[in-house]
Amino acid sequence: MAQLRLAESSKRTHGRNGEVRRAVHQHDHLSKQGLLERAFTFAFRGLVYAQIWEDPVVDLEALQLGPDSRLVTIASGGCNVLSYLTANPERIVAVDLNTAHIALNRLKLAAAAQLPDHASFHRFFAGADDRRNIAAYRDHVRPHLDETSRRYWERRDLLGRRRIGGFARNFYRRGLLGHFITAAHMVAKLYGVDPREMLKAETREEQRRLFEERLSPIFDKKFVRWLTDQPASLFGLGIPPAQYEALVGGDPDGMANVLRKRLEKLACDFEFSDNYFAWQAFGRGYGKAETAPLPPYLEQANYDAVVSRLDRVEIRHANFVHFLAEEPAGSLDRYVLLDAQDWMTDDQLTALWTEITRTARPGSRVLFRTAAEPSLLPGRVPERILGRWAYRDELSRSLTARDRSSIYGGVHLYERAD
Repeated sequence: MAQLRLAESSKRTHGRNGEVRRAVHQHDHLSKQGLLERAFTFAFRGLVYAQIWEDPVVDLEALQLGPDSRLVTIASGGCNVLSYLTANPERIVAVDLNTAHIALNRLKLAAAAQLPDHASFHRFFAGADDRRNIAAYRDHVRPHLDETSRRYWERRDLLGRRRIGGFARNFYRRGLLGHFITAAHMVAKLYGVDPREMLKAETREEQRRLFEERLSPIFDKKFVRWLTDQPASLFGLGIPPAQYEALVGGDPDGMANVLRKRLEKLACDFEFSDNYFAWQAFGRGYGKAETAPLPPYLEQANYDAVVSRLDRVEIRHANFVHFLAEEPAGSLDRYVLLDAQDWMTDDQLTALWTEITRTARPGSRVLFRTAAEPSLLPGRVPERILGRWAYRDELSRSLTARDRSSIYGGVHLYERAD
C-alpha cells in the first residue's frame, strides 16, 4: 500500500477559529446580523458535514483532471478529495479551517491506507454503523493517525461518548448537517409524514407523486414558514447569515419556498438508484443494498485506484488564501471553492482571485457553487483580474441542472483565458 503523507500546516492550530470569524463576521457585534454571524461561527466550531454535499461526478466533468493536474480544494467532509483520485491527478491539496473536517479527512486517508480490504473500508464509511469499525480503528487506523487527529476522535462529546464511536452508530447522523436532517424528519413527522417513504418509490413518476402529496404541503404549514424565516434554523446546513440573505432574496415567497424548490429537485429530478444524496436526505445514511449508490471513492471498482494514489493528497489546516500565497506562481491549475465565496466581502474575493490568478497555469479551471443562481463575481472582483478568466456559461448551467445534491442555486466554472 502507498505510504500516507499527511502534510502538517506550518502554523499551530491556535487561532484557527479566528480565521473563521474573520471570514464570516461582517457586521457590528451588537447588530442583529452581527449576533447571527457570531452564533454561526460558534456552531461552526465542530463537525458540520459528515458527508460533503457537492456532486463529485459533476465536479470531475467540470475539472477535466489529468495526470498533470494540480488541484487545491476546500476539504469539507473529504468525500470529493478521495473521489478526485479516480481521475489520476498529479497532486491534491485539501485546505480547511474547520478542525473537525481536517480530522475527518485525515481519518479517511489513514483508513484507506491501512484497512485490509474494500469490505472493511466500505463498512467503515458506507455503513458507518457497525461495532466492528471501532475494532478496525483501534487495530489498523489508530497507530498510523497523527496525534492531533487521534486526540480529536478519542475525545468525548457532550454526552460523554467518544467521537470515534459514531462509526458504530451511524456517523451520518452526526455534525450540524446530520442534526439538521434529524430535526427535519422530526418536523415532518409532526404532520404525519415520514420522509423515508420517498425511498419506496420505484419510478421517477412515483417520486414526484410522493413529493407533491406528502412533502410539498409541509412547506405551507404556518410553523414551518415561521421556522425557516429564522436564519439560525439553517445553520445546520452550514449556511451563514450572508448566504441566507442571498438565498431568500431571490424568492418573494420566503425561505420555505426556496427549500421546497431545492427539495423538489432532489426528490424528483434524479433516479434514487443513482443518487446517494437522496438516500442521505430521506434515509439518513447510504442504502444497505449491494447496489445502493455511493460516492466514487467508496465504489469497489475505484478502490484500488484510490488506495494506490493516496500519497498524492496533502491535508492543510489553513486559510485558503494564505495557502495560495505560499505557492509559487503558475504552480496550480485546478481550484474547487465549494460555496465559500458566498461568505466573502468584495475585498476578500479580490484577495482570493488575485492569488488564484497568480498561481494559475494556462488552461486552469476554477469551480464553485453559490446559494443563489448567478455567479457572484461580476462587479465584485476587479475586471483587471476577472477579465483574465472566461466564464463557461452554457456548461455551468448544465452542471447546475445535473448536480444531484440539489441544494445550490448555481454551479460555476471559470477557465483561464490568457
